[in-house]
Amino acid sequence: MPGIEVVFLDLGNVLVFHDDDVLFRRLSQYGGAPLDVIRKRLLALWDPLNRGTLAGDELRRAISQVSGATTVMDAETFFQVWTCYFRIHQEVMPIVETLLSRTRVALISNTNQMQWHFLRPQLPLLERFSDRVLSYELGLAKPDPEIFRAALRRVGNPPPQACAFFDDVPSFVQVARSLGIQAEVFTDAANFRIQLARLGLGNPASVSR
Repeated sequence: MPGIEVVFLDLGNVLVFHDDDVLFRRLSQYGGAPLDVIRKRLLALWDPLNRGTLAGDELRRAISQVSGATTVMDAETFFQVWTCYFRIHQEVMPIVETLLSRTRVALISNTNQMQWHFLRPQLPLLERFSDRVLSYELGLAKPDPEIFRAALRRVGNPPPQACAFFDDVPSFVQVARSLGIQAEVFTDAANFRIQLARLGLGNPASVSR
C-alpha cells in the first residue's frame, strides 16, 4: 500500500456538525409550514444549492417559500436562520492539527456561499489546507465523480490510491472508492484516529478511553 500523500476531508458532520432539525424548526417557526413539509421542500433544493445555481436573493426567496411564509425574509433574518444549525466539532480539531503535520490535507465539501463564508472564519485550520474544493464554486457536487477528479487535479494529480477521503455519507465514500481513493465513512473522532492509524497516519493507542 502506498503512503498517503493527501487526505481529503468533508466539512459537514466531520469538521462541523449540522443539525438539520434545528434548521427545520427555525423555518417552521418563521413561516408556519410543518416540519415534514419543510424537510421535503428542502430536499428538492439541496442539489442546486450545492452546485451554486440557487444563490443570493433567489435562494432567500426560495427558503422563505420553503418555510411557508408569504413574504420574503429580510437579509439579516435569512442569515441568522440559514446559519443557525452549525456547531464546530471541537473533538476532531486536535486530530486534524496533528494530521496537518504528517501529510497534506484538503477539503471536499458540498456547500453554498453564505454558509461557507459563515463557517470559514470559525475554522482557522482550513487556511493550512492544501486546497478547499467547494461544490458551489465548481458547479459540481458529491456524489458526482467529477468533483473527486477535480480535487485530485487541484492537489497535483497524485495517484488515487495515495489519497484518503473521509465523509459521513456512505454513498459518497463508495464513489471515491470506485475511483481508487482509500475512502472511509467518518463516524466520530475516536474512530477517525483508528482509521488514520491504519493508513499510517497516527497511533491507535492515542484514542481516548
